[in-house]
This record gives sequence, C-alpha cells and structure tokens, in this order.
Amino acid sequence: MMLGILRRRAVSQGGSSSSVLGQSLRCIRPAAPGLHSTAGGEILPQPREFGHVRSLCHMTRIISPGCSTSSRSIREFTACFHPKVTMQIQHRVFSSDNGDVVDAVVPFMGESISDGTLAKFLKNPGDRVEVDEPIAQIETDKVTIDVASPEAGVIQKFVAKEGDTVEPGTKIAVISKSGEGVAHVAPSEKTSDKAASQPPPPADKSDEGKPKPKVESASALEKPKKATSPPPPPPKRSATEPQLPPKERERRVPMTRLRKRVATRLKDSQNTFALLTTFNEVDMTNLMKLRSDYKDAFLEKHGVKLGLMSGFVKAAVSGLQNQPIINAVIDGDDIIYRDYIDISIAVGTPKGLVVPVIRNAEKMNFAEIEKEINTLAKKASNGTISIDEMAGGSFTISNGGVYGSLLSTPIINPPQSAILGMHTIVSRPMVVGGTIVPRPMMYIALTYDHRLIDGREAVFFLRRIKDVVEDPRRLLLDI
Repeated sequence: MMLGILRRRAVSQGGSSSSVLGQSLRCIRPAAPGLHSTAGGEILPQPREFGHVRSLCHMTRIISPGCSTSSRSIREFTACFHPKVTMQIQHRVFSSDNGDVVDAVVPFMGESISDGTLAKFLKNPGDRVEVDEPIAQIETDKVTIDVASPEAGVIQKFVAKEGDTVEPGTKIAVISKSGEGVAHVAPSEKTSDKAASQPPPPADKSDEGKPKPKVESASALEKPKKATSPPPPPPKRSATEPQLPPKERERRVPMTRLRKRVATRLKDSQNTFALLTTFNEVDMTNLMKLRSDYKDAFLEKHGVKLGLMSGFVKAAVSGLQNQPIINAVIDGDDIIYRDYIDISIAVGTPKGLVVPVIRNAEKMNFAEIEKEINTLAKKASNGTISIDEMAGGSFTISNGGVYGSLLSTPIINPPQSAILGMHTIVSRPMVVGGTIVPRPMMYIALTYDHRLIDGREAVFFLRRIKDVVEDPRRLLLDI
C-alpha cells in the first residue's frame, strides 16, 4: 500500500518512482535493524533477518518495471539467499541436545481408554535401561500398561510422579543414550545436585525484594479462606466421626482405576438388565474320571495339563449352539445374533477382576482350549494382558469354585446377555440306581437377561451343560 502511494505521488510530481522510493527507503532504514547500506548507497539485507529480505525482494519486483535497477544490485540481493545460511540456522535450532537425550512417553492405551494413572516406576534415575525395557506402569480402567524405554541408555530424571493422571504421549522420563552407563551418570547427578544446591542462594537474593508482596498476597488469600472454608468442615467431621471406628485402626486407601471400573460396570449391569438366575447340579464323576485316566497321556502329547475348565467350555459351546438366543444381545430395538462363540473366562487377580476372551471357541479342541486358558491366565496374573485380549466376548464363565464358593448368583458382564457360574465340588449322598452313593457334585448357576432370554431357554441351556459334563461322550457323537 505504501509503495502504491509513493508511486502515485511520484507520478503526480513528475519525478521518477526510483528517486521517490530511494528517499523513502532512506527514511525507513533506521527502523530496520536487518538492513545495512553499501558505499554506493544500496540497501542490503543481513543474513539473520529473512523477513526484511523477503520484503525488499517484493519491493524490487514492484520497482523493476519503472526504475533503473541494475543487475549487480539484484545479484547482491540473491547472494543473500545462499542455501548454506539456511542450513546453518536449521542446524542450530534442531541439534541443541546433539541427539543424546530421548523422552519416554506414555504409549497408546486403546481406543476406549483416554488416560491412566501412573502406578509406579520400575526403575530409578541413574539406572541403565535397554530398548523396550519397561520403566513404569500405567494403570487404566481395564489393564496395566508398561511404558518402555525407546532407546538404550541411562535414566536422567523422571518428569511425572506416581499417582499422576497421564494421557497417551505424555512425557514421563528423560533418557540419555550415553553408553557409559551408571558411571557416566554419577558425575552428572553430582553436578545436578550442585546445581540444585547453587540456585537457591540466587533465588533468595532475587527474592529479597519480593518477600513482602508474597507475604501480603498469601495473607490476603488466607483471610478469605479462613472466613469461607472453616464452616463446612466442622459439621461434616462431627457427623462422620461417631460412625467411624477409632482413627488408630483406620486405613484410607484410594481405589485403583481397575476397581472403579469393575464397580461401575457391575452397577450398570444391575441397573440395565433384568437379571434372573436359575440353578442346577452336575455329577462330576465321569468328567473327573476322564481327566484322571488321560491326564498323563494328554500332558505328554500336548504339553499342558487337562483341567475341568476345558470340559465346561466345550459344554458351554454345545449349549450356546443349541440355544442361540443366549449368545445374542439386545441393541436398542434390535437383537444381534452372533454366529461365533467367544467365551470370556473371569480371572481374579490381586489388582481386580479381568475377563480374557477365548476367540472362536467352537473351532477349538480340548488341548487348544487348555493352552489358551493357561496363556491368558498367566498374562492376567502378571499384568501383561492386553486390551485386545479382553475386548468382546459373547458369553462368560466364572469359576468361583476355585475359591471354595458353594453357591452364588453371578452378575452379567455387559454387553453380554448371560453368565455361567461354576462352584466348588462337594461329595454328597446321591441316589443312583435306587442306591444312595457318594458323588462329587457341583452347583451351576446361569444368570441371564430376562428381557431377551426366557426361563425355558435358560433351563434347556443348563440341562445341556449337565448332560455333556456328566457324559462327555455326547460331544463325540454330537447328541
């Protein structure tokens, strides 16, 4: 705009546009620190100020049609754009750390998980770590995720603290790729300690003139707090103290994210589903005899022990195939029928209940089921199970019998429609062929969503479980 005004003024005055622009540039020169003049009166840009270079080049393109700009001046302008200058500036910007320091960040935790809690650090500052070695654990609503070291090196410092809420991409640690190990870190730690001990004096000196306003602001903030905050706490404490045991015998521990998630899902299940439970009992004689007779040969061939759970998984698959409605789910005003059977196995861990999934159980034999159960159970106990291994599932089996439960009513695992509860095996007197004999008996329970599943289908399902477990030969003959 300014150039247009100058050009119109030059034309109106009958002068050349170059003379008028030259005078204007001489006036602008003191305000442009990135410009310097030559002996011939030409204005040239310094390499550090590229904004002025672009402006002057724009000027030359506008001036050139009506002024006598020499080719020498244009060459001097273009000489300032040598690639070497740009490369040097980029190098100074991006190589401040010389590539020796890398950041350990929180990894992607799953599509349905937006954040987690930094549970604990597995390493300490100064420890040597290798590539992909876990240095911290993030506790989410579903699983515990490890934060791995991106490079081999030494941990310089932790940026986050245990208990912090972190999101994917959050930096938690700084790692030096130096190959000298802990010995190299010790001096740096000392220097950092010295540096940490040195800054306080200057900070105190710099704050000598600032303590008064800080004290005043603190006192000013404390006064309104005293006026507003004290009234609410006393009634709360007085109301709760008589109901609580003595403080010497209390321990207040925050709930883990996994426990919060389990509590929320179970309560949502009770609030959403029309829960109903039906029971039956199973004579475990034949299945236990089958395991006793073939456990050694099974272990020798397949490398895994033959348990009772695989028998119940096969029985559940048979029952779901006979009663497809139990494998279905309500979605709005529709019913979704699943043509696959993914069995979720409830596993109790020290951190809470997790439910890994056996995919396509209808296509698996006893050995494959046992191997998958063992693998998932170990991962769940070690805290290394992934979210993908727990996602989905069309039916759940919960074995409370391993803890000695005689009878219970399990709660459905949303968004499924039913759950089978197994219980402990107890020898009880039973009438067999008109004779009272002791038999190893187990109570089984099926909790189902009565909005979708009627009592008829639920009873038929449990009857199928009972028939298959009491006579496993039915699986071979498909009867």
